[in-house]
Amino acid sequence: MAGATGTLGSALLPRLVEAGHSVVALTRSAGGARRVADAGAEAVLADVLDEPGLLTALRGHRADAVIHQATALTRTPVAHRHLHATDELRDTGTAHLLRAAEQVGATRFVTQSFFLGYGYRDHGDGWVTEDQPFGELAGDEFDVHLRSMRSNEDQVFSADGIEGIALRYGLFYGPEPGTRKLMDQARKRMLPVPRPSGVTSPVHIEDAAAATVAALERGRGGQAYNVVDDHPLGFDEYVTALAAAAGAPAPRRVPAWLLRTTPYLHALMVGTRIRLSNAKAKRELGWAPRFPSCHEGLAAVG
Repeated sequence: MAGATGTLGSALLPRLVEAGHSVVALTRSAGGARRVADAGAEAVLADVLDEPGLLTALRGHRADAVIHQATALTRTPVAHRHLHATDELRDTGTAHLLRAAEQVGATRFVTQSFFLGYGYRDHGDGWVTEDQPFGELAGDEFDVHLRSMRSNEDQVFSADGIEGIALRYGLFYGPEPGTRKLMDQARKRMLPVPRPSGVTSPVHIEDAAAATVAALERGRGGQAYNVVDDHPLGFDEYVTALAAAAGAPAPRRVPAWLLRTTPYLHALMVGTRIRLSNAKAKRELGWAPRFPSCHEGLAAVG
């Protein structure tokens, strides 16, 4: 497993161990190795982007499956540059992990994908399903992110001898540093509500972890699954729910054009309207979110 000490990996690792899986977890630091060991897994020190070092570190190991949860995100991205390292992990990192999968004898590969691969735009009022185009280039500054998300999935689906599964996670929230930082900002009234606002599809981090275990055990090779809760909502409602869960005053309302100085944040909070359907994940994985909306999920965090 790559990314075992990241936002989702930290929630996923103990679930895998609890489900009876023997986990070999990649980490780049001694501190990460201690956290992996504390969770009951075996740590291997390696950098996913260093292919020779990765393969050397995994020499002698055997595994049935590889789970790719490696990202370089430590907070909600505001600018395009905040995503470039994660873009590289989705593209080059995936290629290296597929070579590692071949070396350890794995025949199954579950990769972290992302709902914005459907496009940073207005998708209308209908449900977005896995049958709709993914990673289509728009001819603008967002193409670098779309290209990496598409590359990640294409590599996994086309790899010889691999049952590849892509999980298109929604907007993560939960008892993790990013959400807690946003809640702190809400308490200080530093988290405004843009008007007009886009529509997003969240998922609690524990629900995302549960869906990942289900995909590892029951997902169909060659398939993508939307992993989101049951209730998409406006970004204005999401920010208001964050503030309520934090016990903060009602957030200030600001005109959306003020966010144009940060184009990525503007696209996320204002320009994108997307209502993802989780029906396929429910039907094929036997999974359902414990928190059907972020209102229940954020109340549990607060």
